[in-house]
Amino acid sequence: MMKTGFDNDKYLKMQSEHIRERIGKFGNKLYLEFGGKLYDDFHASRVLPGFEPDSKLRMLMQLSDQVEIVIVISAGDIEKNKVRADLGITYDSDVLRLIDVFEERGLFVGSVVITQYSGQNSADQFRSRLQKFGIKVYTHYVIPGYPSNIPLIVSDDGFGKNDYIETSRPLVVITAPGPGSGKMATCLSQLYHEHKRGTNAGYAKFETFPIWNIPLKHPVNLAYEAATADLNDVNMIDPFHLEAYGQTTVNYNRDVEIFPVLNAIFETIAGESPYKSPTDMGVNMAGNCICDDEACREASRQEIIRRYYHATEGLVAGHGSEEEVYKIELIMKQARIAKEDRRVVGAALRRSETTGAPAAAIELPNGKLLTGKTTDLLGPSAAVLLNALKELAGIKHEEHVISPDAIEPIQKLKTYLGSKNLRLHTDEVLIALSSSAATSRNAQLAMEQIPNLKGSQVHTSVLLSDADIKTFKRLGIQLTSEPVYEAKKVFH
Repeated sequence: MMKTGFDNDKYLKMQSEHIRERIGKFGNKLYLEFGGKLYDDFHASRVLPGFEPDSKLRMLMQLSDQVEIVIVISAGDIEKNKVRADLGITYDSDVLRLIDVFEERGLFVGSVVITQYSGQNSADQFRSRLQKFGIKVYTHYVIPGYPSNIPLIVSDDGFGKNDYIETSRPLVVITAPGPGSGKMATCLSQLYHEHKRGTNAGYAKFETFPIWNIPLKHPVNLAYEAATADLNDVNMIDPFHLEAYGQTTVNYNRDVEIFPVLNAIFETIAGESPYKSPTDMGVNMAGNCICDDEACREASRQEIIRRYYHATEGLVAGHGSEEEVYKIELIMKQARIAKEDRRVVGAALRRSETTGAPAAAIELPNGKLLTGKTTDLLGPSAAVLLNALKELAGIKHEEHVISPDAIEPIQKLKTYLGSKNLRLHTDEVLIALSSSAATSRNAQLAMEQIPNLKGSQVHTSVLLSDADIKTFKRLGIQLTSEPVYEAKKVFH
């Protein structure tokens, strides 16, 4: 059973106060680069149990009268139709989604910046689309030699060519749909323009991971390495902070590598740098809000195992790499864990071996472990889902909750649509359950338990269909699968 390990209320209060302090140090104008997800940070909520996925957004809501949000997106990502993997939507679509999310929460979205622009037609179309919605759009260009050619970068032919973003509030949050969007360059470009206008603006970075004031090899920080294994990010001791203050803090390779360049840019723009280390630039207070270290350690160990399975699944599906898998395997050794430490793994594999067919296992939030097997009517993921709902509702295993009258029409429809597999997927079994709830008390009781599945763990002995994967995600269930297909065929 997952224990709470993070004090979310303390975090909201402490983080907002710390940002206010940083604003005050820079003449009441701070550009704050938000690394990671500003909204729906599910990774943080998994490794820091108690952290709410929208915590960072709620923290900004406490500063709503001071904050203005600027969303940046790379023209190259628009051109490539880059997709946000966790949501399955393109980056440009996510910009529109984020604008709605922020404004629904009462936060002011001032503008969108298209970065790394070099004439991409799709970027021009996206700009026109935004402008039709009445959204201000600015353009930042590719600067040859960025970030090393400092004389060019900090000149009228570098940052000077970029549009100056008109802002009206003391805290300007720079966020993006994903990494590599140009958030840092946008902040630095604004510092250049503000300085030319006589404004003493500042820059800071909000990066939740790695957490700077817990050990380098703490499982929470190792889980971040596992999450970014495809980017080759590596956690490391901040050498600049150690030299300046004699204090050991944790950062990651990209920030450490870029810091001398950033320092030189700060000095060129303003005559001196406000920071002595990458850690100095950060404002993250998450490490101070861990209230149960062991709970966070165990949650992070489980996240590392899930990341391993996701990497192996990606390798089989053709969009992953062996290097990513090898790196996570090394992280698992450092954390002294094995995939068998995920309880549902062994349970699913044993049930599959016993039945000679695909199987699934679920660990409910209360720690109860259940399995599901393949039947003539149900796939293993649908079976384990039904078993879980019956367990939560206190319904005996041998009792039925779905009427055959509800299943038959779905199977007929699948036949009409050309499906060769008449077993119900998870989404279909939930539809059948809801149909049965009109006439069956048991079905109604099972339906009422659906919200209580959130936080459950599931493992399947074979890779699942997209429909099953999406259903588990919508239910808030954390899914892993063995990296093998049920059917031996080329096209899946």
